[in-house]
Amino acid sequence: MAQIICKNLIVGYEGQVVRDNINFVVNKGDYLCIVGENGSGKTTLMKTLLSLQKPMGGEIIFGDGLNANEIGYLPQQSTIKRDFPATNFEIVLSGNLGHSGFFYSKDDKELALKAMKRLHVDQFKDRCFRELSGGQQQRVLLARALCATQKVLLLDEPVSGLDPKVTAEMYELVKELNQNDNITIIMISHDLNDALKYATHILHVGSVVFFGTKNDYLNSELGKQFVS
Repeated sequence: MAQIICKNLIVGYEGQVVRDNINFVVNKGDYLCIVGENGSGKTTLMKTLLSLQKPMGGEIIFGDGLNANEIGYLPQQSTIKRDFPATNFEIVLSGNLGHSGFFYSKDDKELALKAMKRLHVDQFKDRCFRELSGGQQQRVLLARALCATQKVLLLDEPVSGLDPKVTAEMYELVKELNQNDNITIIMISHDLNDALKYATHILHVGSVVFFGTKNDYLNSELGKQFVS
């Protein structure tokens, strides 16, 4: 059963339509990459899926037991305050806010520590977030997103600004979460060639909107224009 269905979705902000006629389905265990040129509406679409802004038309249907507040989110690096004066454990623990309110339970703390171990950042538990490298900070923030969900992760250009070695490591971690933990991945990527190594499905947004399997995309006229 589908976890997310978008029908004739129209997204935008401040009364301006950014992209319309968006139709796609995300099933449990999918690895969907959202690609397209800068300004094509990728981040606007993701914020709409997260209910951070309302759709301007069409509908988003959540199914297979998924609620809108059960989606983990890793935003673009440019929107993250990197010098935040908190410990890494406090950062990860805050991922429980959506289902715990203002007080953290013992289970919340155990979940946060488990997520840090899963992302190999538990050794930085008591260090300040701002002391870490960019790649280590991304792992901490991904651990935070894991606290919010064991179902669906939305990642907005998670490797932007990282060096090639750290980028490869991040892609591998996300692949493991998808394949080993059966977490559905929806990722915005500016690097189409790297994204295609891992994706099961592609949503290309632009003047033409394409949705299909990776192979369908590679064999489409649109895919042939963008894949080197």
